[in-house]
Parts: sequence; C-alpha cells; structure tokens
Amino acid sequence: MTALPTVDVRAKRPPALLFLLRADTLRRALRLGALLVIDAVSVWVAIFTSLGLKAAWFDTFDAGVHVQQAGQIAPFAVTVVVLNFARLGLYGRRTERPGLGKIVAGLFQATIVCMIFSLIDGGREQFQSFYIFYGTLTFSVIYIGLLRLTYESTTSRILRRIGRQRRAVLIGPAGPSDAVATALGEDLDSAIQVSGVLTLDDDPALAPPSRAPHLGLVDDLPRLLEQEVVDEVIITDPAFPQELALEVVDQAHRRGIHVRVAPSTMEILVQRAEFLPGQTVPLFELKPPVSEGVDFAIKRTFDLVVSTIVLVLLSPLLLVVAAAIKLTTPGPVIYRSRRPGIGGMPFDCLKFRTMYVDADDRQAELEHRNEASGAIFKLRDDPRVTPVGRVLRQFSLDELPQLFNVVRGDMSLVGPRPLPQRDYDRLEEWHKKRYHVLPGVTGLWQVSGRSDLDFDDMVRLDFLYLERWSVSMDLAILVKTVPAVLFRRGAF
Repeated sequence: MTALPTVDVRAKRPPALLFLLRADTLRRALRLGALLVIDAVSVWVAIFTSLGLKAAWFDTFDAGVHVQQAGQIAPFAVTVVVLNFARLGLYGRRTERPGLGKIVAGLFQATIVCMIFSLIDGGREQFQSFYIFYGTLTFSVIYIGLLRLTYESTTSRILRRIGRQRRAVLIGPAGPSDAVATALGEDLDSAIQVSGVLTLDDDPALAPPSRAPHLGLVDDLPRLLEQEVVDEVIITDPAFPQELALEVVDQAHRRGIHVRVAPSTMEILVQRAEFLPGQTVPLFELKPPVSEGVDFAIKRTFDLVVSTIVLVLLSPLLLVVAAAIKLTTPGPVIYRSRRPGIGGMPFDCLKFRTMYVDADDRQAELEHRNEASGAIFKLRDDPRVTPVGRVLRQFSLDELPQLFNVVRGDMSLVGPRPLPQRDYDRLEEWHKKRYHVLPGVTGLWQVSGRSDLDFDDMVRLDFLYLERWSVSMDLAILVKTVPAVLFRRGAF
C-alpha cells in the first residue's frame, strides 16, 4: 500500500477549513444542548410523576405542590445524572454514543449517589420511604429512553434526507461487505452512508460486490482518502490480514478517520469467556448462554412483572380484537400453533387467529410461492389470511396472546422467535443453537428489519442476542419494537 505524504499538523488552516470547524462546533453545541434538555426535563418530569402518583394513591393530587417539590429535588438529581452521563460518554458523537444499556446503568448509579447523599444529609426526615428514588429511576428510564430514541431517529432521518450522513468505505470480500452495506442501507435511522467497497483481491473469478460501488483494491485506499470525503473505514472481514489491517488503520488515523471492524463469531464468544488459572496452557471457558442460574432468575422476574402489567393495560384492546375475529369469520379466536421451544420441546404458541380455519390444510399447495429465503415460509399476499387478520399482522396485534405464554413460562418477552414445526424441520444444525433459551415475543429480528432479512441473517442476530444478553438489552429491544411495529417495517 502506498504511504500517504506526511501532513504538518501545525500548518496554518485555510479559511474554508476554519469555517467548517466553526460549523462542526455549532453542531456539537446544538447536539449537546438538545441532549441536556432531554435529560434534564425527563428527570424533572420523572420526579413530578413519582410524587404525583404516590399522592394520588394515598392522598390527594395537587399539581402546584408537586411542581414545587420537584423543583426542590430536581437540580441536584439532574446535576448528578448529567455528570454521570458525561462520564459514560452519553453526550459524545452519534456513532460513539452508547445505547439504552448505558442509560439504565447511568441512572441506576445516579440514583445510588442521590440516595446516599440524602441519607447523609438527613433525608430520613424529608422522605418517608425510598419510593421517590426507585419511582424516579423507573420513570427516568422510560422518559429518557423514549425521548432519546425519538431524538436519534428524527435527527438521523433529517441528516439522511439532507445528505449529511457519515460516509463510509467498506474493506473486505464481496460477501461480508454486501451484508454490511445492505444492513446500513436498509436501516432508516442509520447515520452512515456507504460510499463503496475496496476488495482484497483482483481475481476475476471472484464476484465483485453488488450492493455498493466497487472502488478498487485495498491498495487504492491512500488515493481514495486523498480524493474523496471519507468519515469512516469499516473492515468487514473478520479474517482480515493483520499486517494489512495495521496499515489501513495507520492510513485512516493519519487523516482523523474512524476505523471500525465487524466482529467475528469467536470475538463475540470471547466477550463472555472466563479465564481458568492453573493450567499449563492459558485457557478461557466459553460460558453457556443465559438459561440458568441468577441470570435466568433476573430475566424470568423481569418477564413476569412486565408481561402482567402489559396484559392488564391492554386488556380492553384484547377484547376488541377478539370480538372483531369472532364476528367476521367462523372459527376459534385463539390459534394454537404447536412450535418447538427451549431445547426443542414443543409448546402451544398462542396467537389471535388471522387465517381461515383450513389454512394448515392449504399449506402444501402454496409452498412453491414462498417468498422467504432459508427455512421459513412467508407469502406477502397469502390467500389464507382474513381481512381482519391482515390488519392484525401489519401491527403485530396477533402476537399479543403470547404474553400469556410468557406468564406460563413457555416464552420470554425478548428472545429468538419460535418457528412453526414446518420451518424447524428445515433448519441446519448450526441454526438450532437459537433454541438454547426461551423463545421470545419480540427479538432482534423485529427491530432489525423483520421480514426483510435473509434467514441466515436472522439466525446470526439470534446468536448475537444469546451472547450479549442483559436486562438493559431486553429493555432496548422492547423500546425499539414499538416504532418497528407502528411503522410496519417488514411486516406481512
């Protein structure tokens, strides 16, 4: 690879560059101001909500009194939250800001600090219980999570529409590069625009990338960085040659360009590896995915609490949907789909019936029209779907009875989606790793493209979920499921 000429960083900047720097400074100030307002307002409203709910439950709600009380508590709470968020990088660049997991962790830490300070400062006399702390924590997670998600989605779409996305060059073989280019291109909220792909080999027997322009070989990177505007370099091949990777990193960093790497399966696994001392050869044990012990107890408790609350809140909607099905087509309201669950053990997956009663008998005659890849069967204009069922499917309302499966312990709120027996019988052995945990009502499929993804991509997302699971990840997926359903991305 040809080396770039050395640039004297002390050289005087031209006026145009000074203007761009000022513009970038303005954007940073606006970003910081918007996020600070979101966080401060969310914490204040969370305190007000907690005070108001407690008063309404035990006494009398008085908005004026609660506004005054929130105004006394909020300044210290907001200060602690903002400082902790800054420490966690939650006010950084869009491509570097952590997600909901760090927000939950930051708010929990801030709550502990506020609680300790309150106890030291004589808070026992001010607060009759600790409700104000965990109540504010709960509502802060909801408000900050939703408002930040709205901010990220709105600003990403605005930047995408005006052409101000970060321009990225992918480096790697055509297959992995096409997968990354497709994922970034189909994500409406992505802040990255793929400018093209640099491949490693010029062999005519190798197919060039098809999802993004082929810009040449990796040796052309110095020339490309000189001639084009590039914000990021993404290495898409986990087996990228190490010496060449160091050269790419050096060439990019000289120009202040970020370098990112798509992780390999082993890298994902090693993130949860545990070192075993006392061996002749240093060894790491790869722990099983979350399905036992404390982790399972935490996840199961979370599932029970949230699913019960949601069932109570949505009970009127469930009755309306059930009535619409019963009044429009003959047959049962609930369809019991026998599906393999954890460990392949079958269970009755509950759904609102969206098809005519003879749908299962007509499956074979429609197999040749299957529009999905891999093991699953999907048909956009399936003649077996009822008019009411089509509406229910578009908004995923047919899945709501699976909350009862969650309460019964057959399913989890978040996890790999359970497949019908017909699809399960067509799985390859490596696909079945997704059955090491309880199947979920929603999952990474739903927030990453839903039916638009290839089947192997869906399985890889399940694999990623198994290795990275946390309560905060479940919360993030649940929050992102709402816009995915409302905007009907990939639903049919």
